[in-house]
This record gives sequence, structure tokens and C-alpha cells, in this order.
Amino acid sequence: MLNNFGINLTRSTDDPDRATVAMVIANAAVASGKNTMVFLSSEGVRLAVKGVADKIHEEGLQPMADLVKNFLAAGGSLWVCSPCFNKRGYTNGDLIEGATLVGGAKLVEFLTNDGTSVSY
Repeated sequence: MLNNFGINLTRSTDDPDRATVAMVIANAAVASGKNTMVFLSSEGVRLAVKGVADKIHEEGLQPMADLVKNFLAAGGSLWVCSPCFNKRGYTNGDLIEGATLVGGAKLVEFLTNDGTSVSY
């Protein structure tokens, strides 16, 4: 059985449906006992910026702010691609509590240690 479950999320406000589904899956994975990590890259990094998740609520699904909060509270890891974050003009002060800026090597290490992943 695989221990590490990663989700590469490249969307946020530009595709709230896809971003929301990814976080629903992330919550299911962490609830099932998997060591779960969401890697926010490209436009996905915006979900790690204070206030952005509050603006996303797809009909019929939990609000993004709740999904992120519950995921972190359940022990999930929220990793943010630092070059993607910096490229968009954000700084450490913009980061939500619980999110961690990382480089690509951290993602590779996680996935090559008995991991599997999906992308959204």
C-alpha cells in the first residue's frame, strides 16, 4: 500500500471547479490515513495567499476556505512552489498559516518515497 499521496494543483481562481474537486480529493485522502500533500503550482499558488480561498465556493461543494482549513487541521501538507509564488509578486507575508514554500526537489523526494499522485 502506498503511504504518500500527492496532488499537484495548478488551478485556483482561474478554474474554481477543478481546484475545489482537487481539495475534496485531498481531504478524502488525508481522512483515509494517507500522508497527503497538495503541491500548489502555477495558478494554484494563489490558494496559499491570504483571502483568496474565501472567494471560491462552487455550487454543491464545500467552500474552498473550509476545504483548506480542514485539510490542514487533519494533518495534510500544503506545499507552495516558491518560484511560481514569487513570479506572481507574492511574499512570505502573503502566505496563509500552514502553507510552506518549497522547491521542486521537495516534491520529487515526496513522490519517490513510496508515493503516488494525481494532477488537477
